[in-house]
Amino acid sequence: MLATEASSLVDGYLRWLRENLRTDEIEGGVVISTPFLDRHSDEIELFLTKVNGAFRISDDGYTVSDLRSGGIDLAKGSRREQLVRILQGHGVQIDGDELWVKATLSEFPQKKHNLVQAILAVDDLHVTAREHVVQFFREDVEEFLRREQIPLFRDVKLSGKSGLDHHFDVGLPSDSRHPERVLKAINTLRRDTATAFAFSVEDVRNIRGHDALGAFAVVNDSEGAPAPENLDVLRNYGVVPILWSERNSARQMILAA
Repeated sequence: MLATEASSLVDGYLRWLRENLRTDEIEGGVVISTPFLDRHSDEIELFLTKVNGAFRISDDGYTVSDLRSGGIDLAKGSRREQLVRILQGHGVQIDGDELWVKATLSEFPQKKHNLVQAILAVDDLHVTAREHVVQFFREDVEEFLRREQIPLFRDVKLSGKSGLDHHFDVGLPSDSRHPERVLKAINTLRRDTATAFAFSVEDVRNIRGHDALGAFAVVNDSEGAPAPENLDVLRNYGVVPILWSERNSARQMILAA
C-alpha cells in the first residue's frame, strides 16, 4: 500500500468520526454520541461534565451494569482481574460501575479515545457468559503464541501521526526478517471494531513508515464466521486477519509475514 493511500484511509476515518459525533446538552453536562456500537448495536454514549476546571468523561456506569444484567459479574475473580487489566492498559478509572477519565482541554481527544477503546474492550467480555468459554479469548491467544514459542510482550502503546496514542494487546519484537508487529485479539469482529483497529495501525505507520510495522488480528469465529466485509476492512489497511479456527497455521503466517 502506498503512503498516500494510507494517509487517505486515515483521513477518511477521521472525517467519518467527526461527521458522526453528536453532542446534546443535558442538565449538568453534555452527552456525546459516538459512531461506535456496543453489543446491542446501540451507539456508545459518553457523558461530559466539568469539575474544578477539568473535564470528566464517563459512560455513566452503563457498560458494567449492562454486562451484569446479562449475567456477567465483574466484581470479583478472573473477570475482575481482566476488567482491571483492560482499564489500566487504557488509563481509565472505575468508580462503582462508572468508567471515567479526567482531562484538560489539550488532553481531551486522547482521553476520549482511550475511554471509547476501553468501553469496546470491556463490552466484549460478554462472550464469557457462555458456558463453553473457559478462558478469556485474549488469554487464549497469548497462551497459544507462547506454546508456539513466538516471543511477545503485552499491552503496547504506540503514538500515531494524529497525535493519539494507541493501545495494542500484544507486541511481537522485530528480528532480522521482520519489523516490529502488533496483534489484537478480537472476540466479536464488527465493522467499527475492525475500522478502529485498522486506523490505529495506519496512524502509527504514518509516522514509522508502512513497512515498519506489521499487524495481525486474531478473530474468534467459534460462534460463527465473521462477515467477509469486516475482514476486508482489516485487509484493506494491511492487517492480516487470522481466524481462531485456523490457528494451527497461525505460527507460519506470523513468522512468514
